[in-house]
Amino acid sequence: MICITGAGGTVGSEVVKQLELAKVPFRVAYFSKEKVNAALAKGTNAVIIDYNHPETLRTAFQGCDKLFLLGPNALNQTQLELNAVEAAKAVGVQHIVKQSVMGAEDEAFSLALIHRPVEQAIEASGMTWTFLRPNSFMQNVVTFMSETIKAESAFYSASGEAKIAHIDVRDIAAVAVRALTEPTHAGQAYTLTGPEALTYDELAQKLSVVLGRSISHISLPPEDLKHGMLAEGLPDAIADRMLDLERYYREDQASRITNDVQRVTGQESRQFTQYIRDYASLLQPALVA
Repeated sequence: MICITGAGGTVGSEVVKQLELAKVPFRVAYFSKEKVNAALAKGTNAVIIDYNHPETLRTAFQGCDKLFLLGPNALNQTQLELNAVEAAKAVGVQHIVKQSVMGAEDEAFSLALIHRPVEQAIEASGMTWTFLRPNSFMQNVVTFMSETIKAESAFYSASGEAKIAHIDVRDIAAVAVRALTEPTHAGQAYTLTGPEALTYDELAQKLSVVLGRSISHISLPPEDLKHGMLAEGLPDAIADRMLDLERYYREDQASRITNDVQRVTGQESRQFTQYIRDYASLLQPALVA
């Protein structure tokens, strides 16, 4: 049995969808009781977890030999995921597929510093493992930028002219499913990128073509972007994490392109234009009656 944590998130929900299509048995773990009840109502094997209470993790992982690990975006995410690693080891999980971040091994920015200690704990646990280290998600355009794209035909960053090889979450999930269902990926760390490195200005140009209207990218000083994030209610420490990621981009650390998606799945990773075509409706202004 496979247990999927983070099943309600951007990556986890896509892993669930692809496992369903492949007709592979799995169990989903949610923090929300409502999501558990909704899954159970559909006939899905679902359990509730609370990373702050390891007994719930042990109960959720019991009877599972494989675990997809993706903890919550919390201030203490590292500790929460370490709790999950200990729980998995305690109940006999044999293999962990850990959702990490591109560059985790170098520990050169804040998100890497969150994920690498968890990777190291898994390496030392005696369980086999596969690490997925993706670049920035294409889906972030919808998740974090759609409101201003719809309302202002613009989006904002502090990345300047940095080139980023964004990856479609559907490709990350396809690699995860292979790692969860095939034995040949044990001990592998896959750096997952899209097939092209683009600046946000170039992304804006591609958005303009597909959406049929002019979309602008506005580059802000980091302090102005942080002010906007705080105004939206983001905790100060989380905002600092995001700004440090933007710094990492400006240092040209995210332009590298790998073929790991193709090596694992046999399919080339999706281009940004394809992603926008598939999700264009989520970026169009609402029609006014």
